[in-house]
Amino acid sequence: MRKIKGHKLLLASFIFATSIILGCSSPEYIEPPEGMQYIPKGKSIPAFFMDSSPVTVAQFRAFVEATEYITEAEKFGNAGVFTIEQNWFLEDGADWQYPQGPNAEKANDDHPVTQVSYNDALAYANWAGKRLPSQAEWEHAAKDADNINTIYNWGDQLVVEGKYMANTWQGSFPFVNLNKDGFGLTSPVGAFGKTKLGLTDMAGNVWEWTSDWLIPYGVKPENFVPNQTSQKILRGGSFLCEPSFCHGYQITGTSESTPETSLMHTGFRCVKDI
Repeated sequence: MRKIKGHKLLLASFIFATSIILGCSSPEYIEPPEGMQYIPKGKSIPAFFMDSSPVTVAQFRAFVEATEYITEAEKFGNAGVFTIEQNWFLEDGADWQYPQGPNAEKANDDHPVTQVSYNDALAYANWAGKRLPSQAEWEHAAKDADNINTIYNWGDQLVVEGKYMANTWQGSFPFVNLNKDGFGLTSPVGAFGKTKLGLTDMAGNVWEWTSDWLIPYGVKPENFVPNQTSQKILRGGSFLCEPSFCHGYQITGTSESTPETSLMHTGFRCVKDI
């Protein structure tokens, strides 16, 4: 049986394959394709388009039906599932249609697709004529094109006027989830509103794959050569993030997993060059 690889919370202090963006100018607006938003350029990054929301189950199904694609979780026959009783384990039959396993509920069409590996996400992006965002692009977008300097996109507090602003864990992780935000697992995309750039779910709900490798300290990006244990960076946090355990839903929060890993709280969104 394969092991669940990666997925360890990191601080955003590693050396990354792409430089972090500082500053932003406001170029002329360009109308984005349907389902995407225009992200203005920064000092070291061109403007680009980004999916308004994480790729949904319905959108991923369209890809599978058009290409007969088989995900890595389906090929392996299992995927990473979390329960309060068992913590993380490999569940036989868990996949993008049944993220918690074949005996649990089927994934909702308007929720982010999960149980997709980096390689699955890349295959979808190529099919859609898009690509996966770099870490720098993802954070640039989360910061409203570097126009904010707060813990979260909306400010410094997770709860504003009694309202939870993202789908995260409330309670003592991993023992009890109080579901004060209304959700115990994934939520419909957009359930917690939009950023000023029109993006949803940039905090919580599901982790999102980026194109960047985690590069160890002391290794120059140009000298880094991936191997079987190398990991891709994830951004955004998930419904399993709880402040005493995981700060991934903060703008600078990160995690990582190996490219073949599929987990019930990990999805993705795409970007497109202009």
